[in-house]
Amino acid sequence: MLQTADTLVFVYDDGKKREQRSLDALYEVGKLLAGGGIAERVTPAVLRVLASFTGLEQGLVVRAESRAADAHGEAPAARIIAAADASLTGKLEAALAPVLKGVLRTGVADVVKDVGAELGGDAVPGVLPPEMAVALLAVPIRALDATGRTIGALAAYRLHRRDQPLMLGGDLRLLAMVAALMAQTVRGPSAAAPPVGIAEAPAPWVAAKPAAINSLSIIGDSPEIHAVLQRIGKVAPTRATVLLRGESGTGKELFATAVHRLSSRRDKPLVKLNCAALSENLLESELFGHEKGSFTGAVERKKGRFELADGGTLFLDEIGEISPVFQVKLLRALQEGEFERVGGSQTIRVDVRLIAATNRDLEAAVVKGDFRADLYFRICVVPITLPPLRQRRGDIPPLAQTFLDRFNRENGARLRFSRAALDLLSSCSFPGNIRELENCVNRMATLAAGPIIDVDDVACASHECLSPLLQRGEVEAPSVPAPSPVEPDLPGAPAPLTRSREELIQAMEKSGWVQAKAARLLGMTSRQIGYALKKHGIDVVKF
Repeated sequence: MLQTADTLVFVYDDGKKREQRSLDALYEVGKLLAGGGIAERVTPAVLRVLASFTGLEQGLVVRAESRAADAHGEAPAARIIAAADASLTGKLEAALAPVLKGVLRTGVADVVKDVGAELGGDAVPGVLPPEMAVALLAVPIRALDATGRTIGALAAYRLHRRDQPLMLGGDLRLLAMVAALMAQTVRGPSAAAPPVGIAEAPAPWVAAKPAAINSLSIIGDSPEIHAVLQRIGKVAPTRATVLLRGESGTGKELFATAVHRLSSRRDKPLVKLNCAALSENLLESELFGHEKGSFTGAVERKKGRFELADGGTLFLDEIGEISPVFQVKLLRALQEGEFERVGGSQTIRVDVRLIAATNRDLEAAVVKGDFRADLYFRICVVPITLPPLRQRRGDIPPLAQTFLDRFNRENGARLRFSRAALDLLSSCSFPGNIRELENCVNRMATLAAGPIIDVDDVACASHECLSPLLQRGEVEAPSVPAPSPVEPDLPGAPAPLTRSREELIQAMEKSGWVQAKAARLLGMTSRQIGYALKKHGIDVVKF
């Protein structure tokens, strides 16, 4: 271990894996942030840890100065509040504005593979070696309240050789986790923030009967969502523990909020924690609190989430990711309703209702021994499974319109969807579910050529959709392969060109040779049917 005037630099041998360095970095970042403090003072140390452990150089943090767009529809003003090298902030603030403002506006991470070529020389810190290529990674920092709004951005540079493949997936995941840890420190401008509530959440999913649930501004009317809301309406007034299950992006946090709002604890705190974002030691401190001096960085006594939720509801997201060792500690707190702070001896008793969530197969984890059976039965009292978006395609148009309306309000725009664009969106599989749909709408609205968002503005129509890569597990793929001019298939939607000639003719005959009806029979869009008919050389019969 080497020590400089500014930071500690850990030197690893060649056998030390990159993943281990990332975990060590997260642990050190967690210790720095656990003690609280002003962002301008704490954040530079976090950025130096990233550089020392992972090689993500010259990091900087931006805070959104306002949420409202100006008269020209520009993104909120971005101000650098901390940087690894404070002397560079003035120059970089202007040079990186297109990227940083884009992240603040859309809430979507961005990567610039060659900063000098794409943004100009002023966007590359002069302290970086000129012989190396420089990539920039920027991820959003989201508020921890129910709005989940983008309040800032975390960015850092990665040096690489131009003659070698550039794989940045691991770096993006690490920065996203650090950004989640930094959210409480960075925060946003309170004067511009909307009141906390489901109506202002970034993904205001599904609304249905009864009337009490309608008041939560949940959007959607599919039978699958009606079934979920009926179950929530029954369990919410009770003290029963709820386990929300479903794929990532299906709205587990929103439905947890719905359970709390419909319960007798609605006037008490709803405290949330993502278990997957924290190491075991930091998770224990966050849940149970710690005493002053119990570990490095514990400069004062801190209440844990259990104490903060006393009398109310505690929502633990990604509960399937906690370690077997910590499962024992959590089980005791849930069974006995008591615990001790880290470094303390006083037993603290609380009255907390638990809502847990996971996208893992907990039953399989119990069989393998990765998850304790007694903890499983403690949290899985009332399981509620949230359907993926592909099973409720009828809800896609109203959800997409909701996201577009929000984009218009925040950016002073007046964009509209064409019917064909909504049809194409409804045919997509969206493996990232509602979160992916929201990002897709923001991307389309940002890049739309005119006031009407048409089929050509949809990412899968221009072969820019990454959903097929995610579905095949190719998360590190550097780019989407260029489409064949002969087979203009639409990735992300049902593949029309895989339909046999016989299937197409049979569907067209059943529908009286009306392409729109045939498309519905095959789960395709009219545009896809047209491509498929042309590809197979099928002449449309006209009556």
